[in-house]
Amino acid sequence: MLSAAIFSAFLAGSAAAETCIAPQPPFVPGDPEAAREYSDIIRNDFELYIRDIEQYFRCLDDERARAFQEAREVSAAYGRFLEMIAP
Repeated sequence: MLSAAIFSAFLAGSAAAETCIAPQPPFVPGDPEAAREYSDIIRNDFELYIRDIEQYFRCLDDERARAFQEAREVSAAYGRFLEMIAP
């Protein structure tokens, strides 16, 4: 019974973890003529990248905070476990 409760708590904590995926940097052609021809598309790609990298940084900050909280909770649970099995 206790192992089932621990397993459930583990799954609940793991499910809360967020996957942060970094955006791909925009492609800029080496050919100046091609860069000029596609400048609107390339400019838009840069703007999207800047928006997405800001979201990525926020995601990393949120995940870091979540992981620290989880680590505190696991550390406290470990302390309770050690007290429980102490002779």
